[in-house]
Amino acid sequence: MAHRHRPVDFPPLLLAFVFSLLVLLLSGRCVDGRAISPPSDGDAMELPASDGISGYAAAGYKHSPLLVLPRGSAAEACEPSYGFLPCTTTVAGNLFLVLVYGFLMYKAATCLSAGSEMLLEILGPGIVGGLFLPILGALPDALLILVSGLSGSKEVAQNQVLIGMGLLAGSTVMLITLLWGSCVVVGKCDLLENSTSVDSQDTNGFSLFASGITTDSQTSHAAKIMVISIIPFIIVQLPRVFKFLSGRVAVLIALIVAIALLVSYCLYQVLQPWIHRRKLEFAEHMLMILGILGHPQTAALGRLMDDDGRPNKPVIEKLFHKIDQNKNQLISPSELRAFIIGLKIHEVNLDNDVVVDKIMKEFDTSHDGNIQEEEFIKGISKWITKVNHRSSASHSNDIVDYYMEAREQRNMLIDQIDEAAEENIKNPASTCVTSILLLILGTSIAAVFADPLVDAVDNFSIATKIPSFFISFIAMPLATNSSEAVSAIIFASRKTQRTASLTFSEIYGGVTMNNTLCLAVFLALVYVRHLTWDFSAEVLVILIVCVVMGIFTSLRTTFPLWTCFVAFLLYPLALVLVYVLDFVFGWS
Repeated sequence: MAHRHRPVDFPPLLLAFVFSLLVLLLSGRCVDGRAISPPSDGDAMELPASDGISGYAAAGYKHSPLLVLPRGSAAEACEPSYGFLPCTTTVAGNLFLVLVYGFLMYKAATCLSAGSEMLLEILGPGIVGGLFLPILGALPDALLILVSGLSGSKEVAQNQVLIGMGLLAGSTVMLITLLWGSCVVVGKCDLLENSTSVDSQDTNGFSLFASGITTDSQTSHAAKIMVISIIPFIIVQLPRVFKFLSGRVAVLIALIVAIALLVSYCLYQVLQPWIHRRKLEFAEHMLMILGILGHPQTAALGRLMDDDGRPNKPVIEKLFHKIDQNKNQLISPSELRAFIIGLKIHEVNLDNDVVVDKIMKEFDTSHDGNIQEEEFIKGISKWITKVNHRSSASHSNDIVDYYMEAREQRNMLIDQIDEAAEENIKNPASTCVTSILLLILGTSIAAVFADPLVDAVDNFSIATKIPSFFISFIAMPLATNSSEAVSAIIFASRKTQRTASLTFSEIYGGVTMNNTLCLAVFLALVYVRHLTWDFSAEVLVILIVCVVMGIFTSLRTTFPLWTCFVAFLLYPLALVLVYVLDFVFGWS
């Protein structure tokens, strides 16, 4: 997956963090304060002198529901995180804390994203782009899920872990529905009659069928990987469908599979540059074959294949004698080079000497430095068989059409490799230090404020009587994914097939990491702490959204504007489905 760098200024991020921390610390001053005015219930008694904590309670008055409780209240006291961060039991107070902690998690995600991509520019893809970058991108979500079930008693963990599941489901659903649909809207271009978008041309307005986006085949592969990543969700649901498997065993099996998929995905990302180079070598090899077999000079000798698609030996023999200029029944490297130069294969930027070396290596099975007639016939026959197989797979019946298709694929691979190598870092030492500082700062913020955010969401849920799942489903992904969401929308607005492919590949990659890394953390919590698996409705929602969008996006590369409404509708449908299954059918 290609990545893009978003410039970030380190000092403003640090100032934002310090300012937010000061707001939190200053807000803590009101936690132990007394009520400003007592409720009016006809009692005109004057309050005695108060110490600011116990005087109001000693006077016999109850607290106002919109104000924070005194820490001395035994019935509804809250425990400050780390002993000094503010806490409250009121709706307004917890809403404020959720917003502040959410903003800090947003800054953590911004630091991690910017730092990892700056490091990617210096060290290149491979280990950094394939291993560190995906993991760091999912780190805020993973930490929030971890702390949701790590602290407190088993009963507290069982209650708070629902917040982690809400974040996991909400983040996945938001990425593949709201963000996906938004990127289609802002990235739309005019669609041609062959359903291909025209770069930077958007004259059809909001036409549902005449405007849309087009991605490359690699993006479809990323969508297929996303579909495969839902396997652990299916495994953990088996006990609800079949009674032969206990819930704890299913959780353990799903955990092992999730870890295996995570390792496989990271390994695939690490090897992706090597895979691209191998694909480029193969594409150039096919261009060489097609350039020789489909050239007019070759076609003038007759059809190389008979009506049944088999090699036409007499015509192949004619081609051999045409290349064998001195008629010694052997093709020397110099004779082959003269023939290749005459074909003008250099028009597709293939080096003639490289082409000659490849053909000699492939055809000269006797290793005598020349190509004998029998070796030539076998080599050309092998080429024809390969072309027949590849052209039928690509639905190209004409060798010229397949040649143009192969050349387009080769150019696309070259663009991808060039883009990864074209970064020009003016001051790599300074950039490296900045990236490391950003990574340390982002990780520290996420680690420190993940637990207070979970507590604030849990307290807000208790104060409002709203299930914590729905709060974490809607609100928390906005904090952990908003940086990537804004960046994706801005990048998609460039309105090219290339930027659309990159944007949607990163969306599918984010969902894949949620389905592997974040789910593995959640399953490990459930298994290690012996928690009850009571999340069938939430898992079913993730399965439905990922399967519908995964299959839909993996089977096509062009998405007209109407497809965004399919994605948008899936988001409220997911919320309604969880509510119906949990509170109407009693799944929880």
